[in-house]
Amino acid sequence: MQTKTYLGIELGSTRIKSVLINQNHEILATGSYAWENSLVDGNWTYPLDDVWGGLQASFAELSQNIKKQTGAPLKTVDGIGISAMMHGYLAFDAADNLLVPFRTWRNTSTDKAATELTLEFDFNIPHRWSIAHLHQAIVNEEKHVSDIAFITTLAGYVHWMLTGEKVLGVGDASGMFPVDGGGYDMGLLAKYNTLIAPRGISFLLQDILPTVKNAGDAAGALTTAGAKLLDPSGNLEAGIPLCPPEGDAGTGMVATNSVAPRTGNVSAGTSVFAMIVLERALSKMYPEVDMVTTPAGRPVAMVHCNNCTSDIDAWARLFEEMLEAFGTKAVDKNTLFETLYRKALDGEADCGGILTYNYYGGEPITGLAEGRPLLVRRPDATFGLANVMRSLVYSAIATLKIGMGILDGEDVQLTQLLGHGGFFKTEGVGARLMAAALGVPVAVMESAGEGGAWGIALLAAYAGQKADGETLEGYLTKLFAKEKSTVVKPNAVDAAGFAQYMEVYVRGLAIEREAVERV
Repeated sequence: MQTKTYLGIELGSTRIKSVLINQNHEILATGSYAWENSLVDGNWTYPLDDVWGGLQASFAELSQNIKKQTGAPLKTVDGIGISAMMHGYLAFDAADNLLVPFRTWRNTSTDKAATELTLEFDFNIPHRWSIAHLHQAIVNEEKHVSDIAFITTLAGYVHWMLTGEKVLGVGDASGMFPVDGGGYDMGLLAKYNTLIAPRGISFLLQDILPTVKNAGDAAGALTTAGAKLLDPSGNLEAGIPLCPPEGDAGTGMVATNSVAPRTGNVSAGTSVFAMIVLERALSKMYPEVDMVTTPAGRPVAMVHCNNCTSDIDAWARLFEEMLEAFGTKAVDKNTLFETLYRKALDGEADCGGILTYNYYGGEPITGLAEGRPLLVRRPDATFGLANVMRSLVYSAIATLKIGMGILDGEDVQLTQLLGHGGFFKTEGVGARLMAAALGVPVAVMESAGEGGAWGIALLAAYAGQKADGETLEGYLTKLFAKEKSTVVKPNAVDAAGFAQYMEVYVRGLAIEREAVERV
């Protein structure tokens, strides 16, 4: 039997990752490209030229890796999936021109809009959601609003350019505007159109949003122009079917088999978020909890924090620079990060009086519109590398702990969380401290290191291979039956130390607020 292959590409916050799998979901080749957002005119953004340059570089590396195995570059696959960081704002006019630079999920300058819409809808509208960005632009009377013909997310944009189809997977769509079942909430759409009508807005919201698709739906095929965009060498053939584009939250759920009720996962990288698939609705609306969906449309409680590993990355770069200054032989990044993460386990359980805040951007859960990375210590603190690293790791989890406390109060039941993302890459460190912080076992699968790129490849495979009537939950249950994972249970000493750290952390938020005001 001829091997079927599926390509998944995810545009994450710091890396564009490509993964090629076979029909047994085994990884055949990967490619990646490192990139960083920029703060331009007060907005976090990525230029669209960087989007395509990064996609092409990531795909080219994967294709070259295939060529080393087979003697020929990649020419065709049986399905493609595109995923990217959720939310944000990409607005286009009728001629498909980008109206303002891409505003990413990291921007929290939408407080007025998010607050107004949350009250209007009685439904939590987070700062980073696309509708919050659109409404803030309307409130600010930005000139480009009158020219808007289409808005979408990053995954939706890339998919559109590759296929010509203005569609979006339901999971990603649920981070643009509230959904109800398989599509946008029609009642809230009508409310919003009524809300903006007095402002002289010429469009109806439903006319400028992408069409919603569920996992497994057909979502167009790679056009000739799209193939050239992804692979300028001209080797890649047109006509390949694409599954609905999804957000990184949805692909993280797929990559950890967390799409059925009472399952959950935590994705920890530049941002950190926990996704809990609900058995029942929450008793009320919480501004700290986002209601989104799985790629199959099941309701999910999402606790999202804008800041996670960026401060750890910054300190790692500092230590790398120090080594270079002493003329020490260069240490590869994997060894550097693994060594620093492991050093955190040598620190005192409460970090010995070291307190850090990893706030590169605003953090709505703690009421901060902006962030200032901080390290604070008492004069009698045990100031050493181990305690600093442990504090940095704790800080990456701390805000998530605050948000997850709400779900504890709602008696949301979980047997374990599945972890994925760079935070969990060093075995036995991130998972151990996360388990202690959240009070629930954390499992890390062998495949979880591939993250969302593998997850969107699985969604492409599901669209191409599912039996009639087969649900996404059923498909993934078969796939993960033999998947190996490492489960770490909460450690009592770590848990007690983290609880002590959190007491100081919560009190010290006043310092962070003052830093935002003064620095």
